[in-house]
Amino acid sequence: MRIDLHTHSTASDGTDTPAELVRAAAAAGLDVLALTDHDTVGGYAEAEKALAELHASGAAAPVLVTGAELSCRIEGVGLHLLAYLFDPQEPELYRERELVRDDRVPRAQAMVARLREHDVPVTWERVAAIAGDGAVGRPHIAQALIEAGLVDSIAEAFTPEWIGPGGRAYVEKHELDPFEAIRLVKNAGGVTVFAHPAAVKRGTCVSESVIHDLAAAGLDGIEVDHMDHDEPTRARLRVLAAELGLLATGSSDYHGTRKTVRLGEYTTDPEVYREIVRRATGAAPVTTL
Repeated sequence: MRIDLHTHSTASDGTDTPAELVRAAAAAGLDVLALTDHDTVGGYAEAEKALAELHASGAAAPVLVTGAELSCRIEGVGLHLLAYLFDPQEPELYRERELVRDDRVPRAQAMVARLREHDVPVTWERVAAIAGDGAVGRPHIAQALIEAGLVDSIAEAFTPEWIGPGGRAYVEKHELDPFEAIRLVKNAGGVTVFAHPAAVKRGTCVSESVIHDLAAAGLDGIEVDHMDHDEPTRARLRVLAAELGLLATGSSDYHGTRKTVRLGEYTTDPEVYREIVRRATGAAPVTTL
């Protein structure tokens, strides 16, 4: 089985629509695809419709795992928590996701305003157009910077020179406390995995002592095999997961053309996937409709 448990669509900051993502996963030969857009479940309906169309046509189709990547912060350090198979209508978690989403537009507008204070020719109208119906975020501002010829890549935009943490146009956002996020997801019947916990290229990472504390609070797993982890880092994280009794996952963190990584470039062991499904009580993987 080929299992990719971390992907994004245009419902947040990917470039593939949810339907295109499902079809691309089928074409890539994936058996399981998790849709984990940032702080939103807005892509679920379209993804499920595309899955039904594949089944109706007799084509091979992946199992769809519903999820979200939750924005969290602890001790001034941002981190992302992958939440799988939770009840999307559970009121408490729903309310917190909406608070994060509601902050996205004013935050992005504030970053554009800061760029314009530095005579950077990026407009809110263009950023909003790039985001379309998705949840606007920094990658959309980065794309506008690329179009303006000011940077060559998303990664170059995510630096202190531009919109990286501490950067001249960076604006903080509303984020969950990760311990509270774990509680909320569990209360909604979901399973939690710490996304790319040692991605130092993205900025400051939490210490391993924090991962110990999160594990004690009920964290289910850590994402080990990821494009932003080199081989020594993966080996260290795999040992840490074993020591703490955490599941070790792998996934592409696919964003379409915004990143070079391919769907299914990193995958999760089938036994780990089955354990995630076993633990979840809020929702079940979507196989047929």
